[in-house]
Amino acid sequence: GPRGVGLVITPWNFPIAIPCGGIAASLAAGNTVLFKPASAAVLTAWELVQCFYRAGVSKKTLQFVPCAGSTAGSELTGNPEVDYIILTGGTDTGLRILKNRPDIQLAAETGGKNATIVTAMSDRDQAIKNIVHSAYSNSGQKCSATSLVILEKEVYDDELFRRQLVDAAKSLKTGSCWEFQNKVGPIIAPPEGDLHRALTELEEGESWALKPEPVAGHPYIWRPGIKWGVQPGGYTHMTEFFGPVIGVMRAQHLDHAIDLVNMTGYGLTSGLESLDRREQEKWKAGVRAGNLYINKGTTGAIVLRQPFGGMGKSALGAGIKAGSPNYVYQFMDFAETGYPAVGDISADSHLLRMVNEWQIDLRWNRFDTDLARDLEKVVYAVKSYLYWWEQEFGREHDHFHLRGQDNHLRYLPKGRVVVRIHEKDSVFEVLARIAAARITGCTATVSIPPGLSNVVTAFLESHHGRRFFRNGEIVEQTDQRLCEIMGEIDRIRYAAADRVPAGVYEKAAETGFYVSRTPVYMEGRLELLQYLQEQAVSNNYHRYGNLGERGLI
Repeated sequence: GPRGVGLVITPWNFPIAIPCGGIAASLAAGNTVLFKPASAAVLTAWELVQCFYRAGVSKKTLQFVPCAGSTAGSELTGNPEVDYIILTGGTDTGLRILKNRPDIQLAAETGGKNATIVTAMSDRDQAIKNIVHSAYSNSGQKCSATSLVILEKEVYDDELFRRQLVDAAKSLKTGSCWEFQNKVGPIIAPPEGDLHRALTELEEGESWALKPEPVAGHPYIWRPGIKWGVQPGGYTHMTEFFGPVIGVMRAQHLDHAIDLVNMTGYGLTSGLESLDRREQEKWKAGVRAGNLYINKGTTGAIVLRQPFGGMGKSALGAGIKAGSPNYVYQFMDFAETGYPAVGDISADSHLLRMVNEWQIDLRWNRFDTDLARDLEKVVYAVKSYLYWWEQEFGREHDHFHLRGQDNHLRYLPKGRVVVRIHEKDSVFEVLARIAAARITGCTATVSIPPGLSNVVTAFLESHHGRRFFRNGEIVEQTDQRLCEIMGEIDRIRYAAADRVPAGVYEKAAETGFYVSRTPVYMEGRLELLQYLQEQAVSNNYHRYGNLGERGLI
């Protein structure tokens, strides 16, 4: 069923596509929607809602709320009648929303400091073409735009590469968007703050390979800029700019380049220019970003083909990508009315052997009634989790199979997951979370409030419990201690939203740390999403239309 009232807050730079996605997903899940567009895009937003109204959507179901975010916006985001918020905007905006309403379910795609790495094993002409398109299309005002170019030392020191990059950027015609020969058009407003500094100032060690300048003194139209010699940890390296300027850095090798990318803390899009498969695999394993692009531009993500959403400071919430097969789930509430259907499971596992033993014991009534009811649910849950891990989450999926381009959606384990116990938790709710974390490849720690002693803790200490969670860590932690370690873990999994203390919500809101608190499901298609991070990888494996050995398959 629907979650209730959804608030959709959208930016100006994609004034149709982004709001259409948030509104359509919310309506598809059965919710009513409050739509607050960016002030600079109110007219296009108004035309969009007319499309929904003409299609038969009620004006009560979809309500258009144009207002200034700096004033009335906080009234909307803080209103207890709002059940969830979809935001596309700045990281600071997302954190302000969480500060105003720490317990809100927020699905936010936020900022990006996106980098393209160019190695010595790249096609350098192709790299320049992709960089220029990614950096300067829409005047660099896409959240996915390349903002950093990190060159392996051989490429950085290649004077010809530098000249070609500068020449390619300089050759882009810049001016009014009504003159169709122009490739770089206006920015949304005269530059100020970080963007003005980026377009006009240099930091220590930097120089202008191509100095950006306004066209004929026009404050809205700037020619592309290239900063050379950007230093690790410097302002240009770490700060998001939303305009036609890139910073170029020198890396000793690919590992160094990956470290420079990850240092920013953002993780929206990332590009690699390399023809070496070994480098491609190393980069995919090391770089932390939601959308990865190999030998192609970092912009222009397409629904389902490259579902969109980031990691780190580039996402707030559960991290389920817009345009992915799972996106609508987060705007729904689910109630399980029976046991999940489970297909064949091919792999053997410790957990599967255990629940099969329990199933036999349950038939012989070897557990008391309440415990038997919980363990029977655990049996079905573990089998459902293993089935969905094999069928969906443990595999990469290419839904299109385009000739010359791979587009894989894959699921990465979230990492260090704390299963937080509450006095109201059942044995099922605890064991199911432990099983889900382990099956998805996460490191699970069971966290128990000091002094808690009940049927759950007794089971964990029993022979059955120790076998189920063998070699697992069980610790006693206060809520305060749990808050203190948020920077050391990747997710806290509670069994219900009303079991999360207000102080935990408030501490998590300070940094945007996501506290998972959906009900614990037996259905693996739902539960496993709480322990995974979606990532899309798009790879142009052809070279100028030549498929190479792939063409023989």
